[in-house]
Amino acid sequence: MRIYKILRAAEWAELQAKGETPGAPIDVTDGFVHFSTADQARETAAKHFAGESDLILAAMEADDLGPALRWEVSRGGAEFPHLYAPLRLSDVIWHAPLLLVDGVHAFPDDM
Repeated sequence: MRIYKILRAAEWAELQAKGETPGAPIDVTDGFVHFSTADQARETAAKHFAGESDLILAAMEADDLGPALRWEVSRGGAEFPHLYAPLRLSDVIWHAPLLLVDGVHAFPDDM
């Protein structure tokens, strides 16, 4: 199963430069990297990144992240994937700009 991380441009640049990142400030505060499933990603974008441009959507295979990935109940009682380890660039299987079109983030069709 693929899971997704929305990164701001500066966070993506840090991941590219260093090869890994503890995530966004909220990830560091919470002690894990927040991910979303394909079904959850649009709501995550609307709730946490409303109106933001210069975003990158990165995809990972959940099974490749090993035991550091845990599924935990979060928003609305749904289980979300949380990574209790740094996000590594080598775990990203693809990435794409998450464009803002008429105030709404346009997700790739192949999610």
